Amino acid sequence: MIHVVAMLTTQPGQRAKVLQAFNANAVTVRQEEGCIEYVATVDARGLPESPGTVGEDSFVVVEKWASLAALQAHAVAPHMKAYAAGVKELMAKRVIHILEPAEGA
Repeated sequence: MIHVVAMLTTQPGQRAKVLQAFNANAVTVRQEEGCIEYVATVDARGLPESPGTVGEDSFVVVEKWASLAALQAHAVAPHMKAYAAGVKELMAKRVIHILEPAEGA
């Protein structure tokens, strides 16, 4: 299994617009072969700000894929290219961590 944690930062004040596009695209992503989980997350409400807070202009995408091949197919899917092009001007930064379970875990 492959895990992806994508830290996405939008231009100031653009998170809601990007999340709207993300959620519309996520319906198709979740139907892709090998997609186990694909969800956008934001800071939990009611907690004080901390060094781990992502902030008002950021969100974290948590993904699980059955295999690296499934993730690679996802990355080049036409709907992903269209989504990326549609939000490109609204984004400030992307940091994507591609991970696998530690041996023995």
